[in-house]
Amino acid sequence: MMGKKLKIAYLCDQPPWERWSYSGGNKAIFEALMEHVGDVTVLDREWGAIDFIRRFISFTPEAINLRAGWRAHLLLSKYIARNVQRQLTNQDFDVLFCPYSFHSLHNVTTPGHLLTVYTSDATPTIYKNSAVGSHFGSYLAISRYFDPLILNAERKVFRSNDLNLWPSEWLKNRADELYGLEDTRSLHIPWGANVIPPDRHRLIFNMPLDGQLRLLLIGRDWVAKGGPLVAKVLDHLAGLGIDVHMTVVGCVPPDEHRRERMTVYEYLDKTIPGEREIFERLLLESHFLIMPSFESYGFAFAEASAHGLPSLALRVGGVPIREGVNGHALPVAATEEDFVEKILSYSQDEERYFRLRESSRQQFDDELNWGAWGRKVSAVIHDRLGDEIPVSASKTTSMLPPRSAPAARRSAQINFRANKS
Repeated sequence: MMGKKLKIAYLCDQPPWERWSYSGGNKAIFEALMEHVGDVTVLDREWGAIDFIRRFISFTPEAINLRAGWRAHLLLSKYIARNVQRQLTNQDFDVLFCPYSFHSLHNVTTPGHLLTVYTSDATPTIYKNSAVGSHFGSYLAISRYFDPLILNAERKVFRSNDLNLWPSEWLKNRADELYGLEDTRSLHIPWGANVIPPDRHRLIFNMPLDGQLRLLLIGRDWVAKGGPLVAKVLDHLAGLGIDVHMTVVGCVPPDEHRRERMTVYEYLDKTIPGEREIFERLLLESHFLIMPSFESYGFAFAEASAHGLPSLALRVGGVPIREGVNGHALPVAATEEDFVEKILSYSQDEERYFRLRESSRQQFDDELNWGAWGRKVSAVIHDRLGDEIPVSASKTTSMLPPRSAPAARRSAQINFRANKS
């Protein structure tokens, strides 16, 4: 990292050092900020005098506390914000960075010089009204009564933030329209893969398709990841006389979806060398990651690209798949026949498949890694503060309108104060 080393206050409703937090994204964002932007201080996430409510909710079943926790935080934010404001006042920070938990920013009044930055792969309202949210529905029927409150809070927070960084164009476009955001404070910066990428010399770009066809699915929920449709794809390919094998990592398919042509790893711990080797080998030696899932992003697709593995998915949410570059995202109504047809089109043109594997890795090198994210974020933050742009990130400065450094600082401070009132 070059340029001024910034002091960053990190605000999230979950601890970033936990690998499970927001599917590993929280930890990855935290580490990327430390490496590329500056010194990061994690703010105390307790609720002050009413923290007993947070602790009570934390002991409820996961399905309840994940949903009730942030809604309660939003309702009580007037009181919870005092603890955040006290920490911001007592220390000299340049940036307040908040990933995922927009409710942590609600009703927070920050010092006038502080730059507020937010990132997430979805917002509650956009998620609920998308194909992703509609697919899963609401766990609590009463939640619909919170919708107007949530939307108003989102508008207030996102319009007040100096920078909202969205990992997908899908989310940026919808956020701009729903919340009335301008390009100066709403940017598309892709997230990375939560794996250590293998060196290029380990990748097998010219993997033939004339032997056994190896498919891979990764996820904790068989149904949510599109497992039932994948089982149909497996049956269809086998019915055509193709030697095909499916490996499932992270969940156990129900008995009606289990097949002899299927290997299941209920869980692989990437912190254990032997299990990590199995996980890496599967990514390196499979022909396609196939996950017709409904999700707002999907780290597994970026992880596949890191290994030169093309992905097959559905075009829902902000899946990080560039059509024909690191895979294909089919329409939501796609059937098993559509997926089979896409696979067979490559078996008839192996050179095209080899190029797809190479471009999948190139997409990771160019965009889908946390180093690229960190450098771009560093550039836009320094630019907005009017500081010298880090040399390593100079190529990204065009994401914000050009202006002189003194003017940029004055503009940022004026806009910031106007939107914080």
